[in-house]
Order: sequence, then structure tokens, then C-alpha cells
Amino acid sequence: MTIVPDQPEATFIPPTPGPLGVLKKRLEYLRWMPSYLWQAATRRSLNGPVHLIIALADHFEPAIVPDNGQARVPFDEQERRLERWCKVYPEVAERWRDHEGRPFVHTYFYPIEQYDKRLVARLADFCRNGWGEVEIHFHHGVGKADTPQRTRGLLTEIRDALAHEHGCLARTEDSDSPRYVFIHGNYALANSAGGRACGVDSEMQILAETGCYADMTLPASVFHWAQTAKINSLYECALPLDQRAPHRRGRDLQVGRAPRIFPLIVQGPLLPDFTRRGRRRFGLECAALTKSNPPDIRRVPLWKRAAVSVQGRPEWLFVKLHCHGMDPTQDPAVLGAPMRKFLADLGEQSAQAGDLLHFVTAREMVNMILAACDGRDGNPGEYRDYRFRRFAATHAQPSNELTAQSSSRG
Repeated sequence: MTIVPDQPEATFIPPTPGPLGVLKKRLEYLRWMPSYLWQAATRRSLNGPVHLIIALADHFEPAIVPDNGQARVPFDEQERRLERWCKVYPEVAERWRDHEGRPFVHTYFYPIEQYDKRLVARLADFCRNGWGEVEIHFHHGVGKADTPQRTRGLLTEIRDALAHEHGCLARTEDSDSPRYVFIHGNYALANSAGGRACGVDSEMQILAETGCYADMTLPASVFHWAQTAKINSLYECALPLDQRAPHRRGRDLQVGRAPRIFPLIVQGPLLPDFTRRGRRRFGLECAALTKSNPPDIRRVPLWKRAAVSVQGRPEWLFVKLHCHGMDPTQDPAVLGAPMRKFLADLGEQSAQAGDLLHFVTAREMVNMILAACDGRDGNPGEYRDYRFRRFAATHAQPSNELTAQSSSRG
């Protein structure tokens, strides 16, 4: 396999503007606020129980160097990090289960520009044991704009390796063509960050043609060039896919209308947070689990208030969160006491409210979304494999009994 040299993640610092420029830029960053105000006025919380469908999109980068996107740790350190994760994470999450008896899993969005066969093989085996699934993450166009040809080539090459060599990604019932969910590095999906960290206007079209059926990049960090005005939504892109940032506008998904334009855009919650503790009485909820904003039961009402759902099925609430599980500075948020307490509190609070929890992978979440569009109702847990099935189902078997035990509980 020939891997094109990677272009590592970087933090872009634009030239310092004058006072008026700062104000203008801040207002541009908050372009989503009118959408939030409209949603706050028109979306009503349900009085009764809901199905709370939670997926954690992990930007899983074993080589990450905190605060230095240009650097990479040596392979031995990457291997050590991954082995530690595979040992510790089950100890953190195994005890707490959802309505179907499934543990809280991650979807590991692996950076394809850093692909290493040995690391992915280890991660894929971990996932086959019931702890999540692997999908595609991609940083490119850093320092120099990428090209459509290179983007398509690397997506296709690593897509096929993930599916055919490792049994990752998805397939449909009638086809073995690999299908996948995508997250763009630096949030710059389809060159939406002012030309930064991408460079490929036609990227959404390339994603569609290489088998991507959903994108889970958004929300971006709040003050970010790539953040869209459209928030808290599940939708089809409205603009032609070969244009820059066609996801800036879109048609919301609704019951009784099957989507036709893929990839679908699946957003996590984004809204003001007036419940913060300590000195800061105000913050912004942007679906990130971090050391400074760890998982906490107080955030659940915010996720529910965002009301991300298929129109006409408001009792199925989709909560797409994200984290950086391999960043050692984020350990408290993903492997520490806050995560354990959150999972315990979540189960207790949900039982008291009558809510039904569903811990899902990215693929399973999209399947439930599509089931809702097709008019399915009742328990969304019945639709985990509704359209897109694990590629591993025909290529590999789990190496221990956890998956079978979890399935038997459902």
C-alpha cells in the first residue's frame, strides 16, 4: 500500500485585525445565534419520557502531541497509548448499560493520513469485542491547499484497507462496497474554513462518490471559521455538492420523506449554557467532552433542549458528542472519575425521568435516523442495523464473549 505523506493538523491564527475587524469577526463567529433564538422560540420540550440516543465521536489520534498539531509522537508511544486505552476503557464503561444492555461506546474516527496497519488492526479487534466501531477522520490542506485528486485517492485507498483488511466501516445488504461516516480535521469540511485546512471545494461530492453516507464534523468549536449558521439539525445539503461548503444550507430530515442526498449532516448540540458552575456563570455547550468541560449530568438537559431530531419524531432525541480520546491531557474527561460518575448519574436520572437510553455508534445513529425518516416508531434500538451493517459481520468474529452477552441482553 502506498500512503501519501500526511499533512498534520495545525491551529490557524489569522492576522490580528483592528477593533472594528474584531467586532465584525466575532459577529461572524456567532452567525448561528439567530438559528438558536428561533429554535428556542419554536422547539418545545416533551412532557413525557424520550428515547435519548447518544453517540460519542472520538477524534482518535494516537500520534497527537497536545498543543502542537505539527508534531507526532513516536510509534512506540502510539502503541502504548492504544494498549492502555484497550485495557482501561472497558473498566470505566462496562458497568453501565443502556436499554438494550449495551455499554457506552466510542466511534473511533481514525485519521487516515496517519494510517498504520498494526495500530488499526489492534483497534479493530478491540471494536469487535463490543467497544465501538472505526470510521474515517481526515486532516489535509494544512499549509498548502490539497487537491481533489489526492483527496479522492487517499479516501479510496484507506477506505478499502479499513474495510477489506480490518473488517471496519459498513456495507448495505445488497452490496459489499464500503460505506463510511466522516469527520473533517480542523472542522474545515468542504473547504468551509475560508480556504484553511482543506482547499477542496468539491470535497462533499468526493465524499458522496467514495461511499460516505453521513458527516459528523459539526458543531465546530464555537469561535471557528467553519461553524455554520444552521445548528442542532439533521439534514440534507441544499447546495450542489461540488460547490464549496454545500452544508451551510440544508433541508431538515422528516418523517415520511426518505433522504436522497448523501452524505447526511448529523450535528451535535450547540447552545448557550447558563448552568455553569464556579466563576464563569455563562458558557457555550458545543458537545465536546474535555478536561475543562467534562461529562456532567447537568449538561443532559442542555442536550435535550437542543432537540436534535427528525421532524415528526420528537421523542427520538439524537445527541452526537465528540472528544479526543488519545490526547493525554483529556484523560479525566474520557477515562477518569468524571466519566464514571456521569455514566452512573445518567442511568439514575434517566430511570427517574422514564427516559430510555441508547448508547450507539455513528453508524447505528444514522440507521435510526433513516428508520425515523421511513416512518418507523417505537423503540429505536430495533433499528441499529436498519440500512448500513457492519462490514465486520461478514469478515471477522469477536474474540471474546462480550458482544454476544450484550446482544443477549437486548
